[in-house]
Amino acid sequence: MTPAHKQLVDLLAELPDCIVAFSGGVDSAVVAKAAHLALGNRAIAVTGVSASLASGELETARRIAETIGIRHEVVSTDEFSSQGYLDNQPNRCWHCKTELYEQLGKLTEKFGSTILLNGANTDDLSDFRPGLLAAKEHQVRSPLAECGFNKVTVREIAKHWNLEVWDKPATPCLSSRVVYGLEITPKRLAQIDMAEVFLRDLGLKNVRVRYHHDDLARLEIALGDLPRLCEEGIREKITARLQEIGFCYVTIDLEGFRSGSFRQLVPAEQLVHFDSKAHD
Repeated sequence: MTPAHKQLVDLLAELPDCIVAFSGGVDSAVVAKAAHLALGNRAIAVTGVSASLASGELETARRIAETIGIRHEVVSTDEFSSQGYLDNQPNRCWHCKTELYEQLGKLTEKFGSTILLNGANTDDLSDFRPGLLAAKEHQVRSPLAECGFNKVTVREIAKHWNLEVWDKPATPCLSSRVVYGLEITPKRLAQIDMAEVFLRDLGLKNVRVRYHHDDLARLEIALGDLPRLCEEGIREKITARLQEIGFCYVTIDLEGFRSGSFRQLVPAEQLVHFDSKAHD
């Protein structure tokens, strides 16, 4: 059986060139590495930057691209000019990814590339991902999914290639922390970012600060770390810092850290609608 990493490189070697939508996370890092091995200087990694990008993510993307050896470009995205994005309905990611892929599309002429790639894997295909519809509409290919790779396989490939992000927790855009229906604003995203940086500095690796109505912060923390919040001084320190940042209320989610917890708020008919549109 062909090793997974070779299967991916062989797939990309069939392309004339490519631009990789590169966040610096494990999925896009694996695609970028494979693209560089397969295509050399005909592969370019591009990172989109806006107020929705968490602190340190651009620096990580630059470092990973340099380690891989792939050419790296940075573009500014302007999803905040879209009222549909600001309204923060369950299809918010469609607006965000549409803006990203439109910016990447403009680069195809500049760099002479014709193929756009993303880091979607098979686990993403079974999830609620409006951004996949945007990818389909812009003819963006998903080589990890095409190879049948799930998240576990992708991490194994990243570890095989000694990519430092092989065990990096997923870091979606800051807007994903804002409850649906509450307007996305740069101020709210900055509050979330500052709060998560503070919590990580306390040693809480897997953490989400979910922004709810009435300036309420719901903290999702790995279950194993929950006892730390009862340690003397920790609870008071967290509450004081988050209120200083601008949250009025600070709560702990007893279910702990989990990705995409707002999906349970999406009506079933919308889940079916986006899933069918993205995969028909």
